[in-house]
Amino acid sequence: MQILKFIFILLEVLLLFNLLIFVHELGHFLAARWRGLKVDRFAIWFGKPIWQKEIGGITYCLGSIPAGGYVALPQMAAMDTIEGKSSSSDQLPPISVLDKIIVAIAGPLFSFGLALVFAVLVWGIGRPVSETETTTTIGYVFTNSPAAKAGLQAGDKIIKVDGHPVNRFGGIGDTVMWRIVRSEGEVLPITILRDGKEITVDTKPTKDQTEVWERKSLRQIQILPFQTPIVARVDPNSPAGIAGLKANDIVLTANGVPLHNPVTVSDEVRKNPEKPVALTILRGKETLSFSITPVLPEGWKDNPEIPEEDRFPRLGIAWEVGGKMDVDYPEPISQIKASVNAMASTLGAVLSRKSDIGLQHLSGPVGIVRIYYRLFESEQGWRLAIWFSVVLNINLALLNMLPIPVLDGGHITLAIIEGIRRRPVNVKIIGFIQTGCALLIIGYMLFITFFDAQDWRPWKRQPKQPEIRFKAPTTPPAPAQP
Repeated sequence: MQILKFIFILLEVLLLFNLLIFVHELGHFLAARWRGLKVDRFAIWFGKPIWQKEIGGITYCLGSIPAGGYVALPQMAAMDTIEGKSSSSDQLPPISVLDKIIVAIAGPLFSFGLALVFAVLVWGIGRPVSETETTTTIGYVFTNSPAAKAGLQAGDKIIKVDGHPVNRFGGIGDTVMWRIVRSEGEVLPITILRDGKEITVDTKPTKDQTEVWERKSLRQIQILPFQTPIVARVDPNSPAGIAGLKANDIVLTANGVPLHNPVTVSDEVRKNPEKPVALTILRGKETLSFSITPVLPEGWKDNPEIPEEDRFPRLGIAWEVGGKMDVDYPEPISQIKASVNAMASTLGAVLSRKSDIGLQHLSGPVGIVRIYYRLFESEQGWRLAIWFSVVLNINLALLNMLPIPVLDGGHITLAIIEGIRRRPVNVKIIGFIQTGCALLIIGYMLFITFFDAQDWRPWKRQPKQPEIRFKAPTTPPAPAQP
């Protein structure tokens, strides 16, 4: 079943990913046909074709390298490095500057149009959002972390990071995490709201150590967002299961400590691993009290495959990822605007010399496919994938408008130069520039794919954990008290 699930999700990913490429190249193709240009080839993906067919003098093909696509137009600027030699042996007439601009800009326009279509769909069907995405309240502060040393506490509501207002925890833009990783100074001021008072504290972000072949880690102050501790499932043989906890129970306190994130429960267990943990539970409208003694799962004691710090007793509770879920119905224009702002923020960070964010932190085709795969794995996979497609199409449209010769913006730039000079740029010069830029882009794609592939790491052996099994406690659990 797992293999079938993998194949089905992979097919979904390839279908949607190819749709994005196809629509972009279809824009060039239709514009070229409209303006009467010669079309040699319509290709999705690069590399040696795994399928091709000639229809009406045009070769349609699917390449073997899943990284984009192209429409071979011999009357535009030469693209032999990517598209190969033109199959047209006829002496083709030159085309106007306007024709070149129209054909070049059609691809990004079609990508933008597809983004708008997806945005309308999201507006209609909604996008699932968790409370960890929308909150700016701190749910957990790691011990001895930069946040803890600065005095930040669970329950603090963050209103500014590095002087910038924030409106949610994750994502790119005016968010807590982005402002942290995007910061550049040694000291990072965090403004919080605590007990109705604004307080600003100075934190000193840190970065994890990474190997030379791994992506460099980004700045962090080691905090987690607020998350309602909702029980997703309970092992029936675990202490929690025997005590009577059920799915959808909300844990309010552990040993009297108010919970802002489920991680706090593990902390309370670690403090006194052999003593019962007092939990206050909200079940519907009823508040119940439980006293549960944690138990070390069978096979975990002295097991070398489990890190020593993880060998502590467990209650047997699995938490709802992300806490409470809601469905947002953002208007199409707001989605487009947010996507443009996110890309502008990312490019600004990459171009800043003081920023820790570099080209290696972006994603190529492998990374994008992985993101789609992870989205499709969730129960709301299609909704999330359609929402992500809005962002991706906007990125595809804007990146292609950059004035780099191999991209659509480069064709537009060359056409404008031709219009100003009233004669085409020398073919040899164009060929030299095109080849150089093509090699740089291909090199970068290989570079970023190297890092993207590490996120999956199929070759890396993952430590095996024994099956989590619990023995019934020798003494009956304390009954729940209303």
